[in-house]
Amino acid sequence: MAEARKVHLYPNPKQLKFLDSTTRHTAYGGARGGGKSWVIRVKAIMDAATYGAPDKWSEGIKICIVRRTLEDLRKNHLIPLKMMIGDMAKYNQNEKKFTFRNGSTIQLQYCDNDNDADHFQGIEYDEIFIEEATQLEEAWIKDIATSCRGVNNFPHRVFYTCNPGGPGHAYIKRLFVDRIFQGDENPDDYSFIQAKVTDNRILMEYSPEYVNFLKNLPPKRRSAWLEGSWEIYQGQYFNEFINDPDHYEDRTWTHVIDPIPIRKHWTIYRGMDWGFFRPFSVSWTAVSEDSTMYRFKELYGVQKSGNESLPNEGVEWPPEKLAKMIWEIEHADPDLKNREIIGIADPAIFQSQTGVSIADTFSQNGVYFHPADNTRLAGWMQCRYRLQFNEWGQPRFQVFNTCREFIRTIPTLMHDDRNVEDLDTDNCEDHIADEWRYVCMQNVITPIIQEPEYKPEWGADPLEMFGGGR
Repeated sequence: MAEARKVHLYPNPKQLKFLDSTTRHTAYGGARGGGKSWVIRVKAIMDAATYGAPDKWSEGIKICIVRRTLEDLRKNHLIPLKMMIGDMAKYNQNEKKFTFRNGSTIQLQYCDNDNDADHFQGIEYDEIFIEEATQLEEAWIKDIATSCRGVNNFPHRVFYTCNPGGPGHAYIKRLFVDRIFQGDENPDDYSFIQAKVTDNRILMEYSPEYVNFLKNLPPKRRSAWLEGSWEIYQGQYFNEFINDPDHYEDRTWTHVIDPIPIRKHWTIYRGMDWGFFRPFSVSWTAVSEDSTMYRFKELYGVQKSGNESLPNEGVEWPPEKLAKMIWEIEHADPDLKNREIIGIADPAIFQSQTGVSIADTFSQNGVYFHPADNTRLAGWMQCRYRLQFNEWGQPRFQVFNTCREFIRTIPTLMHDDRNVEDLDTDNCEDHIADEWRYVCMQNVITPIIQEPEYKPEWGADPLEMFGGGR
């Protein structure tokens, strides 16, 4: 009989925390070079060896490793697993499955579209490892996670590795970074282990140049890949948006600020993106005498979402009900009471096949809107112009830190793969962005043009040119 192959383990402290985690859902990573793929393979092999079949007639633990594409799966796991497992298990090429002597199995799966996600329906795994989870869409991640079940005494857990960015960024960030839970999601079931390249001792020892590569990246990408920032990442649509608490008070070099007084002579706009079976968004924005916009109040909702952080969770919002709430807010809030408010909304609410439009229903309840300019690309450019800083660090749009839904959703918006100039409307919450765009299009501005630094044509030191010397 061939001698069993030994797997040598040299995990760093962060990887040890991952290997020891017992929560139902564990995420690991957040930056490049944290040793994510290696620790997945080690954890899978350890558990396959530990949780074998109690007798020869039953099965051991069933483990599944998932990546987005078959090629990624082959390079990142199939080839390394064959080397690490050796003769401890047999590999079936057709099934892409390792079977250990104790009956445990490690299945390799990929998920690159809706059809791939459907393949997980009806299949049961005890442990699932989803690598680069942010590269999968939220619906796929949920479909895969629901396959983690079984009537046995084995642990039932889902492990995720992740970097900022990708279709699943907002979902993973909400659960593991922001820890905002919805419906039946139990906070005790979720843990996040932040791992950076500096935690990976092996990589630091054998490839120190990789750290230098990360340090020399452009600032925004360096923030995500080296420092593990979930606020800035590749593919982000509004990567100009900055939320810097250190500057809330002085209001420079940040778009999020502490609330300030809303002056009586400022113009107030109410923006709305309507949705009955999808999220709606209402905002109140003041425009100052120097054309700076201040988003100071918002009302955001989804129908029966289970999100306890939303004031309107779990209820239906027909137009007359929402109109009543808007009317009550505007007659109670000191910044809105007895003020002229200009309402701007999606032109779609003015259309009707029954003779009474949604806009008519709002008007009948004392809430009035004008049709917005719904031009998308020009509108997004106006949003970007508003986010520009001048030389003194002052933008032309700022949002109060009490507008939590704007602050939460705007950084998660991504470029559309089919039209990179536009926003991806399929995989993100774009309703706040839409009504923000409507208000911006009501107040069109020109971009800030940064003047190039002046240099003398002769290219010499001015002191030497005029005899100053050193």
